Amino acid sequence: MTETTHNNATTPATGERADILEALAKQRHFLRFTTRDLTDEQAGQRTTVSELCLGGLIKHVTSVERHWAEFILHGPSAMPDFTAMTEKDWAARADEFRMLPGETLAGVLAAYEEVAARTDELVTTLPDLNVTHLLPKAPWNEPGARMSARRVLMHVVAETAQHSGHADIIREALDGAKSMG
Repeated sequence: MTETTHNNATTPATGERADILEALAKQRHFLRFTTRDLTDEQAGQRTTVSELCLGGLIKHVTSVERHWAEFILHGPSAMPDFTAMTEKDWAARADEFRMLPGETLAGVLAAYEEVAARTDELVTTLPDLNVTHLLPKAPWNEPGARMSARRVLMHVVAETAQHSGHADIIREALDGAKSMG
């Protein structure tokens, strides 16, 4: 059973909420594990033809999780209108996928931990996982489509798992280390 602390009181997460927290924790662990024993330079290194690096993947997953948690609480206003984004907006978004000058792996991981803790608290305290909101405007979202908090959390698990797989490939190409096997 997973527990969370609120105002010095511990509330156990049970059933579906415990399952969500366990799935999130497992996928987050695998993503973080790919960065074990790396330097900041290694975390920012591209090892494939992709623009992706390990630190950038963690930055991206942090941003995704932060935005979806805000979406659960505030609806589509918490997300950008992707249909109105400019080239400058897309360029800024691309910075999520790389380590920028002055960024450290420790800082990227700390930001991820902070967002994860906030999401975990949301999972245990949200009154209803059935709450739905209209999805933000985006070319990939059907106009008028809605998503429940439950489905958002499942999406965050899937997104984290997908990028954990990307991270595993990047890490193996970097120095041969594997997350499993």
